[in-house]
Amino acid sequence: MALGAYGIVRPADVSPQDVEILLHYTPSRDVTTNFVLKKLNASSILTPYFHNGSTGGNNNVEILGGLYNLKLPATEFSNIGIYTLYIRPAEIRTVISDCGVLSALPNVRGIVIDINQVPQIYRNKFVSQGLVGFRVEYLNSDGTKIPNFYRIVTSSFYCEPVFTDVNNTTQKALRYRYVEGSSDLIFCTLSPSASPTNKPNATPFIGQPNQNIIITNTYFNPMTVEVQIANYDIDTLAIALYGNQTKSIDDGIYTLYDSSGNIYKQYNLFEVRDNFNELLYEVRQDRGTNIDFSKNFTNIIS
Repeated sequence: MALGAYGIVRPADVSPQDVEILLHYTPSRDVTTNFVLKKLNASSILTPYFHNGSTGGNNNVEILGGLYNLKLPATEFSNIGIYTLYIRPAEIRTVISDCGVLSALPNVRGIVIDINQVPQIYRNKFVSQGLVGFRVEYLNSDGTKIPNFYRIVTSSFYCEPVFTDVNNTTQKALRYRYVEGSSDLIFCTLSPSASPTNKPNATPFIGQPNQNIIITNTYFNPMTVEVQIANYDIDTLAIALYGNQTKSIDDGIYTLYDSSGNIYKQYNLFEVRDNFNELLYEVRQDRGTNIDFSKNFTNIIS
């Protein structure tokens, strides 16, 4: 019996609004102090590509998964040095309003999030089933993140608090029930949240009221992109090595030309001698902007 091979890697078709881009700059690899990250606006520098799909339809509205154009603004990449771009899923920082159970299903535990405590730009995610698959990470009281610990959202619905009787006494308990339409509260079930069958009292931790959390989408894996801004690139180095060159015998002007025959750089070539006319140095001095355009390559060879 033959066994089929199945691929599991899926190109991400994420929206730029779901992406965070952090920028770190250092003038050289030797500088390791003053590590500062700057957050860029992903919506303005990250652009998805659209295509017609494999069948020629969809009228250029289908995102070509995994392929994006990254536009680097000159205002941010103006200095010579090394820029590191850290591209990660957008982090939604909020707080747990309560940890509770459903009134109709007391065994279903979850966290309750007040949508008013969510940053405005991310509130469109907090709808019924809008957070499924998102990752929840937890912060300690001192602001540090609990390392290597997270939960996955398995469902999210609008809810409202209700008070129910407990053990048929006058005692009331606050629980939650799902509501149709909209609400200011979202009830999220997490995985794992159920106790193992071999130890029913070992209830997994899903958070506690007033605890700060970070909610992150899982649409793609974080990545880093390194960009180095230098004075010269491969093309300009090729001009110096393989491009046309001339040397004026009379005035010692040494000229380099690009592939189109334009003057790229000019130098003064001369010798330095001592009082006894002994040669000490051969010098090549950059002329800077003082270009002699009479040394045009076409004029010289014609």
